Amino acid sequence: MLRPWEDDDAPVFLAAYQDPAIRHWHTRQPSSADQVREWFAQYRQAWAEETAASWAVTRGGGEVLGRLATGSWNLDDGVAGCAYWVLPAARGAGVASRALNVLSAWAFGEAGFHRLHLDHSTRNEASCRAAVNAGFLLEGTKRSDAIHADGRHDMHLHGRVRGDAAPAERVPRDG
Repeated sequence: MLRPWEDDDAPVFLAAYQDPAIRHWHTRQPSSADQVREWFAQYRQAWAEETAASWAVTRGGGEVLGRLATGSWNLDDGVAGCAYWVLPAARGAGVASRALNVLSAWAFGEAGFHRLHLDHSTRNEASCRAAVNAGFLLEGTKRSDAIHADGRHDMHLHGRVRGDAAPAERVPRDG
Protein backbone atom coordinates (compact mmCIF):
# COMPACT_ATOMS: atom_id res chain seq x y z
CA MET A 1 0.00 0.00 0.00
CA LEU A 2 2.90 2.42 0.71
CA ARG A 3 5.90 2.64 -1.58
CA PRO A 4 8.59 5.22 -2.34
CA TRP A 5 7.79 7.75 -5.03
CA GLU A 6 9.20 6.85 -8.45
CA ASP A 7 10.12 9.37 -11.13
CA ASP A 8 7.36 7.89 -13.32
CA ASP A 9 4.86 9.10 -10.68
CA ALA A 10 5.68 12.76 -11.40
CA PRO A 11 2.70 13.38 -13.72
CA VAL A 12 0.12 12.03 -11.24
CA PHE A 13 1.78 13.88 -8.35
CA LEU A 14 1.74 17.14 -10.33
CA ALA A 15 -1.87 16.56 -11.41
CA ALA A 16 -2.89 16.09 -7.78
CA TYR A 17 -2.02 19.71 -7.13
CA GLN A 18 -4.53 20.80 -9.78
CA ASP A 19 -7.29 19.51 -7.49
CA PRO A 20 -8.91 22.49 -5.73
CA ALA A 21 -9.02 20.76 -2.33
CA ILE A 22 -5.36 19.74 -2.39
CA ARG A 23 -4.40 23.23 -3.60
CA HIS A 24 -6.46 24.78 -0.81
CA TRP A 25 -5.00 22.75 2.07
CA HIS A 26 -1.37 22.50 0.88
CA THR A 27 0.48 25.76 0.37
CA ARG A 28 3.68 24.24 -1.05
CA GLN A 29 2.82 23.24 -4.61
CA PRO A 30 4.99 22.00 -7.46
CA SER A 31 4.91 23.87 -10.76
CA SER A 32 6.39 21.26 -13.13
CA ALA A 33 7.15 17.56 -13.46
CA ASP A 34 10.85 18.42 -13.22
CA GLN A 35 10.24 20.11 -9.87
CA VAL A 36 8.30 17.04 -8.69
CA ARG A 37 11.25 14.80 -9.59
CA GLU A 38 13.50 17.16 -7.60
CA TRP A 39 11.14 16.75 -4.64
CA PHE A 40 11.31 12.97 -5.07
CA ALA A 41 15.12 13.19 -4.95
CA GLN A 42 14.83 15.26 -1.76
CA TYR A 43 12.49 12.61 -0.30
CA ARG A 44 15.06 9.89 -1.04
CA GLN A 45 17.82 12.00 0.53
CA ALA A 46 15.74 12.68 3.66
CA TRP A 47 15.08 8.94 4.00
CA ALA A 48 18.81 8.20 3.68
CA GLU A 49 19.55 10.85 6.34
CA GLU A 50 16.77 9.51 8.61
CA THR A 51 14.98 12.86 8.83
CA ALA A 52 11.73 12.23 6.92
CA ALA A 53 9.87 9.92 4.56
CA SER A 54 7.29 10.38 1.83
CA TRP A 55 5.40 7.55 0.19
CA ALA A 56 2.91 7.03 -2.58
CA VAL A 57 -0.27 5.50 -1.18
CA THR A 58 -1.23 2.90 -3.77
CA ARG A 59 -3.71 0.23 -4.64
CA GLY A 60 -1.61 -2.92 -4.39
CA GLY A 61 1.63 -1.13 -5.23
CA GLY A 62 0.31 0.20 -8.55
CA GLU A 63 -2.23 2.99 -8.98
CA VAL A 64 -1.43 6.05 -6.87
CA LEU A 65 -4.29 7.01 -4.53
CA GLY A 66 -2.54 9.64 -2.43
CA ARG A 67 0.50 10.72 -0.48
CA LEU A 68 1.61 10.02 3.09
CA ALA A 69 4.61 11.74 4.62
CA THR A 70 6.29 11.84 7.97
CA GLY A 71 8.83 14.47 8.89
CA SER A 72 10.28 16.59 11.65
CA TRP A 73 11.83 13.42 13.03
CA ASN A 74 13.28 13.75 16.49
CA LEU A 75 14.92 10.37 16.88
CA ASP A 76 16.17 11.16 20.40
CA ASP A 77 12.63 11.79 21.66
CA GLY A 78 10.96 9.36 19.25
CA VAL A 79 8.57 11.95 17.81
CA ALA A 80 7.51 12.64 14.21
CA GLY A 81 4.87 14.59 12.33
CA CYS A 82 2.57 13.28 9.59
CA ALA A 83 0.81 14.72 6.55
CA TYR A 84 -1.34 13.28 3.78
CA TRP A 85 -3.55 13.94 0.81
CA VAL A 86 -5.85 11.69 -1.22
CA LEU A 87 -6.72 12.02 -4.90
CA PRO A 88 -10.37 12.94 -5.59
CA ALA A 89 -11.28 9.54 -7.11
CA ALA A 90 -10.14 7.74 -3.93
CA ARG A 91 -11.74 10.02 -1.32
CA GLY A 92 -14.31 8.68 1.10
CA ALA A 93 -12.95 5.13 1.00
CA GLY A 94 -10.76 5.27 4.11
CA VAL A 95 -7.50 5.56 2.14
CA ALA A 96 -5.90 8.14 4.45
CA SER A 97 -6.93 6.31 7.64
CA ARG A 98 -5.58 2.98 6.39
CA ALA A 99 -2.32 4.62 5.28
CA LEU A 100 -1.95 6.30 8.69
CA ASN A 101 -2.47 2.91 10.36
CA VAL A 102 0.25 1.34 8.19
CA LEU A 103 2.55 4.24 9.05
CA SER A 104 1.75 3.92 12.76
CA ALA A 105 2.50 0.19 12.79
CA TRP A 106 5.88 0.82 11.14
CA ALA A 107 6.70 3.89 13.26
CA PHE A 108 5.84 2.29 16.61
CA GLY A 109 7.33 -1.07 15.66
CA GLU A 110 10.32 -1.25 13.36
CA ALA A 111 11.24 2.46 13.50
CA GLY A 112 10.92 2.77 17.27
CA PHE A 113 9.00 6.05 17.47
CA HIS A 114 7.00 6.83 20.59
CA ARG A 115 4.65 9.57 19.29
CA LEU A 116 3.21 10.66 15.97
CA HIS A 117 1.34 13.92 15.52
CA LEU A 118 -0.44 15.75 12.73
CA ASP A 119 -2.38 18.93 12.29
CA HIS A 120 -5.02 20.14 9.85
CA SER A 121 -7.28 23.14 9.46
CA THR A 122 -10.29 23.08 11.76
CA ARG A 123 -12.28 23.60 8.53
CA ASN A 124 -10.97 20.38 6.96
CA GLU A 125 -13.53 17.90 8.28
CA ALA A 126 -12.37 15.06 6.03
CA SER A 127 -8.83 15.28 7.37
CA CYS A 128 -10.16 15.29 10.93
CA ARG A 129 -12.20 12.14 10.25
CA ALA A 130 -9.18 10.41 8.72
CA ALA A 131 -7.02 11.24 11.74
CA VAL A 132 -9.61 10.14 14.30
CA ASN A 133 -10.41 6.95 12.35
CA ALA A 134 -6.68 6.12 12.42
CA GLY A 135 -6.52 6.48 16.20
CA PHE A 136 -5.05 9.99 16.35
CA LEU A 137 -6.75 11.68 19.29
CA LEU A 138 -7.71 15.32 19.03
CA GLU A 139 -5.41 17.07 21.51
CA GLY A 140 -6.26 20.71 20.97
CA THR A 141 -6.53 23.71 18.69
CA LYS A 142 -3.64 25.91 17.62
CA ARG A 143 -5.16 29.32 17.00
CA SER A 144 -4.37 31.15 13.76
CA ASP A 145 -1.49 28.72 13.15
CA ALA A 146 -1.41 28.34 9.36
CA ILE A 147 -2.06 30.30 6.21
CA HIS A 148 -4.15 28.67 3.49
CA ALA A 149 -5.45 30.05 0.20
CA ASP A 150 -8.25 31.93 1.98
CA GLY A 151 -6.21 33.30 4.88
CA ARG A 152 -5.26 32.22 8.41
CA HIS A 153 -6.73 29.06 9.89
CA ASP A 154 -6.92 27.54 13.33
CA MET A 155 -5.38 24.07 13.29
CA HIS A 156 -6.44 20.92 15.11
CA LEU A 157 -3.57 18.97 16.67
CA HIS A 158 -3.92 15.18 16.79
CA GLY A 159 -1.56 12.67 18.37
CA ARG A 160 -1.07 8.94 18.61
CA VAL A 161 1.31 7.39 21.12
CA ARG A 162 2.82 3.91 21.13
CA GLY A 163 0.58 1.79 23.33
CA ASP A 164 -2.64 3.68 22.49
CA ALA A 165 -5.53 1.38 21.76
CA ALA A 166 -5.84 0.47 18.11
CA PRO A 167 -8.65 2.41 16.38
CA ALA A 168 -11.02 -0.60 16.39
CA GLU A 169 -10.46 -1.04 20.14
CA ARG A 170 -11.50 2.51 21.07
CA VAL A 171 -14.79 2.89 22.86
CA PRO A 172 -16.70 6.04 21.86
CA ARG A 173 -17.57 8.40 24.69
CA ASP A 174 -21.11 9.63 25.08
CA GLY A 175 -21.79 13.19 24.16
